Amino acid sequence: MAFELAVFDMAGTTVHDPDLVTQALTEALGAFGCQVSAAKVRLLMGYTKPAAIRSLLSEHDFAADDAQVDAVHADFVERMLHCYRNGNDVRPMAGAEDVFAQLRGAGIRVAVNTAFSRDIAETLIGRFGWRTRGLIDDATSADQVAEGRPAPDMIRQLMLRNGVTDPRRVVKVGDTEVDIREGRRAGCGLVIAVTTGAYGREQLEPYQPDALLDSLAELPPLLASFVPGQTR
Repeated sequence: MAFELAVFDMAGTTVHDPDLVTQALTEALGAFGCQVSAAKVRLLMGYTKPAAIRSLLSEHDFAADDAQVDAVHADFVERMLHCYRNGNDVRPMAGAEDVFAQLRGAGIRVAVNTAFSRDIAETLIGRFGWRTRGLIDDATSADQVAEGRPAPDMIRQLMLRNGVTDPRRVVKVGDTEVDIREGRRAGCGLVIAVTTGAYGREQLEPYQPDALLDSLAELPPLLASFVPGQTR
């Protein structure tokens, strides 16, 4: 069965991010008085950031009502926008742009989705010129759907906008366990995890992705040789 759409996560998957998300979220919580370890924050990578903030505030016995969550999230967004606009180490993940071009050349539409808000996602897309250079077909973010990961809403939105009706013709690629669960809940024909971001191989294997890659460069040959029901 030919694939029609590939949906890629951003930070840690297609965007090289030297732990800036963890740092910004830790600092935003700290500014509110909630001291959280970076290790705790990393456990929630891939989830929508308001949901992660709410969970961390509650875990540390802070008020986690909408007003408090919104205040911390607004601080986080400002920190991320500054980092992503100005950070010298922020760049496309090695091999990502070549993979985008190869997939589009093979007739597979390419989209990115993210647990970030739209303003952060569009800052990265604009900085890298992914739309203007014809490297991606579409993008969405958690604040543009009813429910973020692990709900399948973002993938279904991208399918609808790109004329894909069969989820088995969709490939989902991400670097966290919640990316894997998102792909499964959407019914994607292939759910792939990469070890380039938040989690290592030993952390991702228990969630049983269809394939576990150490580099995005491994993706095109995998798709070319893919046999349904076979895992790698």
